[in-house]
Amino acid sequence: MNGKKIVLTLLVFSVLTVSSVSAQTSADLNLGFVNIGRLLQESPQAKIATAALEDEFAPRQREILSLQTAFDAKQARLQKDAEVMGAEERENAARELQNDQRDLRRLQAEFREDVDIRRNEALGKVQQEVLIVITEFGKSAGYDIIFAEGIAYASERVDVTQAVLDSLKVKE
Repeated sequence: MNGKKIVLTLLVFSVLTVSSVSAQTSADLNLGFVNIGRLLQESPQAKIATAALEDEFAPRQREILSLQTAFDAKQARLQKDAEVMGAEERENAARELQNDQRDLRRLQAEFREDVDIRRNEALGKVQQEVLIVITEFGKSAGYDIIFAEGIAYASERVDVTQAVLDSLKVKE
């Protein structure tokens, strides 16, 4: 992330230097800003990727929820029946409950890891498509530079996020 800020700072500095050397004013440059985060949330491609991930992982999520419900019921039953159980029976039930809890936690951790891996893969594909569309939009709309990350302030006049989002909607 720091590398991006340094590159962006150098890019801005070089643009300003080049513009002053060639006697251009900032009005001669066509600058734009795009909010990548917004594009990754609102683009149809991101929404499709999110829906596909939800569909892909829904069966496992339902299975884990079912196991959690069964575990909770088993735990409640043990707490309720603990007083009438013998010591050995109570210890066996408690040990079985611990094993079930360990298995459930392992399944939940594996699920989260798998979801994270697939989300990152899908997000990477969407990011690539977004960057391609930003480039195409910049060229076709005559922008000299479109900034993305590391901008502390961008006025509405240079914010082209909505126009790029519209281009992404056309590409879906």
